[in-house]
Amino acid sequence: MSTVLHDGPGMPEAPMAPKAAAARGWPLSWKALAPVAVASAIALLPAPDGLPQHAWYFFAIFAGVIVGLMLEPLPGAAIGLIGVSVVTVLSPYVLFSAAELGKAGFKPANASLTWALSGFSNTTVWLIFAAFMFALGYEKTGLGRRIALWLVKTMGRRTLTLGYAVTIADTLLAPFTPSNTARSGGTVYPVIRNLPALYDSKPNDPSSRRMGGYLMWVAIAATCITSSMFLTALAPNLLAIELINKTAKVSFTWMDWFTAFAPIGLLLLAALPLLAYVLYKPEIKGGSEVPDWARGELAKMGGLTVKEIGLAALVMLALGLWIFGGDFINATTVAIGVIALMVIGKVVSWDDILANKPAWNTLVWFATLVALADGLNRVGFVKWFADTVGAQMTGFSPTVAMLLLVAVFFFTHYLFASITAHVTAMLPVMLAVGMGIPGIDIRDFALLLALTLGLMGILTPYATGPSPVYYGSGYIPAKDYWRLGAIFGVIFFAVFVLVAALWIM
Repeated sequence: MSTVLHDGPGMPEAPMAPKAAAARGWPLSWKALAPVAVASAIALLPAPDGLPQHAWYFFAIFAGVIVGLMLEPLPGAAIGLIGVSVVTVLSPYVLFSAAELGKAGFKPANASLTWALSGFSNTTVWLIFAAFMFALGYEKTGLGRRIALWLVKTMGRRTLTLGYAVTIADTLLAPFTPSNTARSGGTVYPVIRNLPALYDSKPNDPSSRRMGGYLMWVAIAATCITSSMFLTALAPNLLAIELINKTAKVSFTWMDWFTAFAPIGLLLLAALPLLAYVLYKPEIKGGSEVPDWARGELAKMGGLTVKEIGLAALVMLALGLWIFGGDFINATTVAIGVIALMVIGKVVSWDDILANKPAWNTLVWFATLVALADGLNRVGFVKWFADTVGAQMTGFSPTVAMLLLVAVFFFTHYLFASITAHVTAMLPVMLAVGMGIPGIDIRDFALLLALTLGLMGILTPYATGPSPVYYGSGYIPAKDYWRLGAIFGVIFFAVFVLVAALWIM
């Protein structure tokens, strides 16, 4: 097989001297000290007016965790666990107000532990875990490789067309799947994770940029766009509609939502694979003989095996219940049930599940971040922040004030590990701020806020359900994820505002 490779020679690493290796392994590197320094510096500053001292201390710890996640002196799960542990130990000073501590019978040790473990009861956290197990099933049975080979045979002549295939697949599933974790993490990811290896693009390796990084980024970016495009493509969208109705007394239908976002979404979806192709350029552009090779590999695999058929049936069962069963069964319940059936049917073994380190790592990582993000709301930091921003809006025209508030709502998602938590904490407050500004069309304002929910999932490796799945794939290094998240976040928001100004406002 001859493949056209557009990659230059890499620089080999020189052997590391023993002292250098020891220095590199020393835990107190600058990357390890930076989160502590940031948290300490913020904590030493006086609390802003109107914010309780314990809430300021909590924010200091949270900021240190964010810096740690960006620099990665330790794995993300370990950083999250350390952050939760610090808050739990110092809970009388950082998690509870004086009024709470003064209540008769209140036990901060018990209450703080309940908070610390709350992320492990989060349904999205377990749905993410289940997505990793679905991927394991595709790998163990060979069904993932079969589907990947078929995609390569059909559209593998160019890497760019594979990007469009991923985008189209997510768009077709989105209107019927109110969980982007189930849609992208549980359905799209297990398929595309098999594609890079066909081009010798490996996770956690310099070769990840050959193709894997590009495909993974297109997949997570596509699901962020489609999550905003359809009301039923993201569960927090439905929550937002309910909160808007209760707070602002306005309502939107499925078609209201779709027609408002369609011009924005169609433009972004059409541009996404090409935009990623430019900004996160794959080294492999394509190969004239790859489809023929894939056809030959499929012939070697022969017909579908019993395990492949069994897995396919279970995946279709899960997909069907995710799409049509939302009224009577939770998406996470479906996922856990399918995993149980996979074990019973010997599609995967329990030892396989225990050995899936990325899944367990992601479970701990995301659960701790959910708890930390919830803590920001619990201590009152989020409300204080929204009230402070609202006070700065005096003197602005209604249109400018509206767009500034939408920008604040969008980019404060850096503080959240859950869109649901963001909606619950921020949306009612931002609506209240907007309703207090004379001249703002509250219907337009509410719609603009709600339509950004899917798009904001692009910002960080923990911004939305599927994010940890793609981050944990090993194809997008932390520094690349944070950089691309910021770039695409600005692009998504800019396109959103420009088109919305002409179409909605």
